[in-house]
Amino acid sequence: MSPITWFAIYLTIWWTVLFAVLPLGSRSYHEAGIKTPGGGDPGAPINPNLKRKFITTTWVSAVVFVLFFLIVHFNLVTLPDLPHWGNA
Repeated sequence: MSPITWFAIYLTIWWTVLFAVLPLGSRSYHEAGIKTPGGGDPGAPINPNLKRKFITTTWVSAVVFVLFFLIVHFNLVTLPDLPHWGNA
């Protein structure tokens, strides 16, 4: 596979991990019992810690990507190994 394909796979993994990491450790105004400033949404996080979450997303994605790369590189799972759900 080309480097562009590997980069696209990494970006897909990165975005998927980001959506899994975003809600972790967030506390909303409603949960904290604080009035929302300026008509904001009560479900909005008080401090989203986006920089920390982006860094966490990057290293977790790198680990997942390396595992995926090793599986593909060493042919640990090939297409015939996958279950067949069609007509036999």
